[in-house]
Amino acid sequence: MFSERTNWKLAQNRFTQAVEEVRAGGARVLDLTVSNPTRAGLTYDSAAILSALESELALDYDPQSKGLLPAREAVARYYGDRGVVDPERIVLTTSTSEGYSFVFRLLCNAGDELLVPKPSYPLFEFLADLQDVRLAPYPLIYDHGWQMDFPSLERAVTDRTRGVVVVHPNNPTGSYVHAGEMQLLNEFCRAHGLALIVDEVFLDYGLDADVAITSGHVESNGHSGTGALARPVEHGSTVAPASFPSFAGNREVLTFTLSGLSKISALPQMKVAWVVTSGPEEMAAAAMGRLEVIADTYLSMNAPIQWAVPALLELRKGIQRQLLERVRKNLAELDRQLAEQEACQRLSVEGGWYAVLRVPVTRSDEELAIELVREKSVLVHPGHFYDFPRDGYLVLSLITAEQEFSQGISRVLEYLNS
Repeated sequence: MFSERTNWKLAQNRFTQAVEEVRAGGARVLDLTVSNPTRAGLTYDSAAILSALESELALDYDPQSKGLLPAREAVARYYGDRGVVDPERIVLTTSTSEGYSFVFRLLCNAGDELLVPKPSYPLFEFLADLQDVRLAPYPLIYDHGWQMDFPSLERAVTDRTRGVVVVHPNNPTGSYVHAGEMQLLNEFCRAHGLALIVDEVFLDYGLDADVAITSGHVESNGHSGTGALARPVEHGSTVAPASFPSFAGNREVLTFTLSGLSKISALPQMKVAWVVTSGPEEMAAAAMGRLEVIADTYLSMNAPIQWAVPALLELRKGIQRQLLERVRKNLAELDRQLAEQEACQRLSVEGGWYAVLRVPVTRSDEELAIELVREKSVLVHPGHFYDFPRDGYLVLSLITAEQEFSQGISRVLEYLNS
């Protein structure tokens, strides 16, 4: 009766069962997987947010397939010094997931392929299944920091490949696409006639160079040690957040840049996202014509939230300061505790909300995560949730409330070093 594309395993996995059992038993679980910023103890300007939703203009129905122009103009202003973005090349969507769906449908016939990074966020498999698209993974390799593996990209491409998905910075590795990699990506896509699909939801959350590059107990080229460089840099140089540009200004190949308020303004409930199309003029114009028809078919954006976009984007500045402060403090606390033990190291992180912990491989990551929640009442994500190639990785949220994060890390390290 049901389509094969929805033939997923719907039974709870062992990890989820263990978490529910522990919570049902009344134990207070320290959650180091927090991803919902509205429940992370942040201070929102509630009056300004609610006021933004009260525009009388929302009482008028003005269906515009790409979204209302004032909202698209606000998105274009957001990119600001990251490059000029034309509001007419922006399509508003209710989520980046919907944006992915639009782009997948635009580029791919049933059975066509997209190259996707591993490790990365596990959402891609479901989106691809629903659009009848096949995914071909390419690895991110860790050697003095995360890097794209271009030989693997060359091996993965086939005559059914239609595009390359890039997450900038990656979730959960926190690694940005660097200038040299961007150039190689453009050359690769141009050589094979591929489009770029770039997820930039965490773009604004770059960490300071002294935190991201030279922090305390970081695994470096397979070895660990206090003060180890997470990525080689010239003496006296730094890597500042502003050095990571948006792909929205990429004109070299057909590029679709996705982002939204979920992370930018820490407002996932407002359901505002967008796709920016760029690239060679003739190709980008043709893509926009088709995207506009797709968007017009659904008309998913509602008027009140579109009129609120300019105000909600402006509010990002205050909430991002809080989030970056939280991330930096938690990362510093993690490094402080790691420096006092020998069993575990964290991997380099340049931005985003997560850290990856390298742990001894004495059982599967899932079994370890289950033990931690049952024995220590601490919730962490096993690495295989993000398609790490082997066991020995845990993923930690850096937006967890600071006291809970410190206590949770202490329990995790105590268990792993016992």
